[in-house]
Parts: sequence; structure tokens; C-alpha cells
Amino acid sequence: MSSDSYRAMTSVSGMKQLLDELTLQFNTPAFITNDPVSIPHLFSSPSDIEVSAFLIATIAWGRRDLILRSGNRLMELMGNEPYNFIKYASDSDLNNLSGFVHRTFNGVDAITFIKALRNIYSNKSSMEPLVYEGIKNEGTIMGGIMSLRNHFFEIPHERRSQRHFSDVSKGSAGKKINMFLRWMVRDDNKGVDFGLWKTIDPSMLIIPLDIHAGNTARHLGLLTRRQNDWKAASELTERLRSFDKSDPVKYDFALFGAGVNGIISK
Repeated sequence: MSSDSYRAMTSVSGMKQLLDELTLQFNTPAFITNDPVSIPHLFSSPSDIEVSAFLIATIAWGRRDLILRSGNRLMELMGNEPYNFIKYASDSDLNNLSGFVHRTFNGVDAITFIKALRNIYSNKSSMEPLVYEGIKNEGTIMGGIMSLRNHFFEIPHERRSQRHFSDVSKGSAGKKINMFLRWMVRDDNKGVDFGLWKTIDPSMLIIPLDIHAGNTARHLGLLTRRQNDWKAASELTERLRSFDKSDPVKYDFALFGAGVNGIISK
């Protein structure tokens, strides 16, 4: 069906019905199979889920089949025990990551990210308190993201690695970190998102804005800003709050799913 047909549903109730239907269609375990979230779903330990989710979200750009291939390879290099690897890997173990490459994320970046996570987990049992600290201090999810990012890059590192953890304070859409937060925070018992973090309200989340969600939102008249940046992600999330103020980011399933599957066309 064309986006013009969908746009005809101009009332708030009509658009909400459409988005709710699409969300129900895609927010199911079937969604997991070809999505990067399938990799953290391989684990049962909350610590393994959190670590693997963060790393997989970090490399989640490009073709999904290639993300899955790279993500599975990274888990193999970590002995399929991501939390234990973070905590206890020897220098030799870390060097095994030196040949890892996913697009512009290379072995240097992989080792840096492992060391940064090790530094965090040497003081905290989870990344959640660092995000919550920033939210509490700044009153926004951006504050939470920047709190985590600032702690993350406390260790010595090459500047190139910073590009793989977006600085949302400078306008980046932060698609990958917002996706990670969606995975960790949302708890709707649908079997996709994990809902491990209980101190952060889902209403504060920002939609993980990528090309699929952005294009679909524009086709539906939900987003006017043309650039996929933090302002656009915030604009879209605010619009989605008019349909569900307590959990606006659930509509990521609707927008991404409809876009990647070609349900809504120009």
C-alpha cells in the first residue's frame, strides 16, 4: 500500500491504529531471527546479554546479514562468554581481536571497547547506574548517554575509536546507543527487548533513527526534518509520544519493520 493511502489516515486515532497494528506485526519473536538483537538473545545471563548487546549495537550498521556474521564472529573470539572475557581476558586473548573488522570498526577499536568496558565493570556491576546518573543530573536521556560515554572513554584510547560511540551532544542521532537502550529498558513481555534495566523509564527513550525508520516516518508525515540527526530523532519521538506517552519507542518496530519490508512505499 502506498504512503499516500496511509497519509489519508490524518486523525491521531487513525495513525495510532496504523502504528499499533504494525507494532503488533513486528514486535514478536519472529522479528529476532534476522535482526542484530538475535545475538544477545543467545545468552541467558544478564551480564552476558548486556555486554553482547552493547557490542552488537556498536557494529549494527550496514546489511543485517553482515552485521550478524560479524557479531557472531566477535562472540566466538570472546569464547562466547562476553562478560567473562571483558573481566578476565589476558593480553594474548585481547590480541586475538586485532584482526577483527566490521566496516570501519577494526581490531584497535574492538580492543579499546573491551578495555573500556572492563574499566566500567571493575567499578560497576552494570552500565545502568552510569546512564541513570546522567539522567538524574541532566533530566534527559541525552544526559544519560553522555554520562556513559564520558566514563567509557576515561581510559587511554585512539581518537578514531570515539566515532563508534556517537557524541549525541554534538547532534548525532545516536541510532546505535538508542537501540541498545531500547533493548535494555523496554519490558513489554513480547520477547524481543530484554527490559533488564529497571531504573530508567521507557518514556524517556529516543527512537533509534535509521534510514528505514526515518524514510517511513517522513512518508507518513510524522517527521519533517530531512536530516537523520538528534533533532530529527527527538522530533519523531515527540510525535510518537502523542500515540503512547509511556512507551513511544515501541513504534520503532512499526517504522523500521514497515520500511525494511517495503510495506510503505512512496
